[in-house]
Amino acid sequence: MKINNCPGPNRRDFLRVGSLSVLGISLSQYLELQSLLAGTNDAVHQKAKAQACILLLLEGGPAQMDTWDPKPNSGFKAISTNVAGIQVSELFPRTARQMDKLSIIRSMQTEEIDHPQATHYMISGHRPNAAMQFPSFGSIITREMGPRNNVPPYVIAPELYKMHQNYFKGAFLSAEYDPMWIPDPNQKDFQVADLSLPKSLPVERVQERRSMLAVVDRLFRQREEMAEFANLDTFREQALGMILSPDVRRAFDLSQESEKTKDAYGRNSFGQSVLLARRLVEEGSRFVTAAGYQGTADLKSWDTHSDNDKSLRETLTPPLDQALSTLLEDLDQRGLLESTVVIAMGEFGRTPHLNPGNGRDHWPHCWSLVLGGGGLQGGQVVGASDERGAYVAERRVTMGDMFATVYKAFGIDFTKTYMHPIGRPVKIANSIDDKTGVPIQELI
Repeated sequence: MKINNCPGPNRRDFLRVGSLSVLGISLSQYLELQSLLAGTNDAVHQKAKAQACILLLLEGGPAQMDTWDPKPNSGFKAISTNVAGIQVSELFPRTARQMDKLSIIRSMQTEEIDHPQATHYMISGHRPNAAMQFPSFGSIITREMGPRNNVPPYVIAPELYKMHQNYFKGAFLSAEYDPMWIPDPNQKDFQVADLSLPKSLPVERVQERRSMLAVVDRLFRQREEMAEFANLDTFREQALGMILSPDVRRAFDLSQESEKTKDAYGRNSFGQSVLLARRLVEEGSRFVTAAGYQGTADLKSWDTHSDNDKSLRETLTPPLDQALSTLLEDLDQRGLLESTVVIAMGEFGRTPHLNPGNGRDHWPHCWSLVLGGGGLQGGQVVGASDERGAYVAERRVTMGDMFATVYKAFGIDFTKTYMHPIGRPVKIANSIDDKTGVPIQELI
């Protein structure tokens, strides 16, 4: 978690735990700001089914005709699912048996064709603009829903490409809505440094320092009576609570899971990231992104410019099929599927034709994604592509439409706009041509 050291009394540096300053303003600020917003629309949120979202980020962009929209120009055959009339690629035999829990959008259309710009567009709904930054989908849900149970509300595991990380932040909403970046959970001795106490600093000693700090505070405030301290105790206690809470530490502790469960999700970066995502939403996180591709040794990007079929069959789809199907079943058995939206998508699709290297290149004109849970209807197909999966043939769906659908599941007003510091209104469900996205009625 990034810590911002702001100018202020030296007492804020009094207590430090590992790499995280317990009095660090970043953690306390986000607790303070979100506490002000947590009560907003509480009645609406309680009526809505969705309380959390897990995004399975397929970085690089999977080929629509080889995954969720099988076509004759694919090297893979179509197979039936447990929903009559819905077929998917043979590469997803396990997910096919869970299709009643998922819906497929086969007519996604976006506006960017290069990875950085397309990633920005996919996670914000806005085209990049040199004059302003836009908050991410995850940041908006985090802001609108507020935190739960002291657990970090917005988490990404593992870290993405450095050049893409800014796109997933809160932008002008402030750093309080930035994600917490987690290292690869498949690494040996995985732990989150910011929530881990050094061996030389047991919990009891932190509690002693907290008592000593209270004495220092009283002396300090006698000399410096400042309005900013009015609620500092509350938010500092929440910050300490997050670090010292057994529940929070347990949420990140994969050793709590059985070997059988770890095997079920897949012993790789992606599978263990998805398992961690399930643990986090179970404990109270609002938005968790499981990536597990870029920068890891065991999995590669979906950017299949060469050897598309070989990469899909041998490397990319087996972990996705395993982790996604296991996640859906696991959430359902735990009673969490009705309150957890699950989305699996990349930033665009792939060309309907193979290039000379037997690969498929970037293609934003028509592509597919799957989503379900959180009260959304499963077993549906929305939209259609042409005979080669190249262009939208029926019912174009934009990122703004998809965002609006998920916001509605959460009870968030999808027509809402935020005011950018430069004075421009920013739609939270921005669609093509700066229109407001429309919820997909079949899914709500």
